[in-house]
Amino acid sequence: MAETDRTGTDATETETTGTDATGTDRTGTDATGTDLASLEAERRRIRDTHLRPPAEREPSTARGLHHTALISGDVERTVRFYQDLLGFPLTELIENRDYPGSSHFFFDIGNHNLLAFFDFPGLDVGPYAEVLGGLHHLAISVEPRRWEEIVRRLDGAGVEYAIHSDVSVYFRDPDGARIELIADPLGEMYGNKVL
Repeated sequence: MAETDRTGTDATETETTGTDATGTDRTGTDATGTDLASLEAERRRIRDTHLRPPAEREPSTARGLHHTALISGDVERTVRFYQDLLGFPLTELIENRDYPGSSHFFFDIGNHNLLAFFDFPGLDVGPYAEVLGGLHHLAISVEPRRWEEIVRRLDGAGVEYAIHSDVSVYFRDPDGARIELIADPLGEMYGNKVL
């Protein structure tokens, strides 16, 4: 499906450059010269080696995601964004036991899962950066009706976003972390069962 940005502009292949929205040319090589066919072959090999049919999978040793902790540059700004704009209730605000003066606070993202934050006053932690081992994006499932409502709220608040496949909206939080709200149910991805 076509990808659209906040203005509804189609972000699919452009005839003028011969590349698609990801910078891939028609020969299957991306802007960095990476051979995409080789990468797909490697994905297929890994999938064939490690992905077991549901009936053959061992049960997970985990009970679920207790919380994911991100870094906040401003506690109140983060609360306003996640609680007031996105609708994730603040459930606790305590001192971070690992760093005196730092706050550790939590938002309810449904099904007993929490999104948590730390702030580090007095430390220059620098701007958000995507690095190996770091956060690429955090995807949170929301009901389709709520998804549409939140997209309207993002518009009203002037938050830039991009919609993909008609069910995913991507945007950045006040500190730059990429957030995806997906209208697919838990355990599904674009109509495919992943769990």
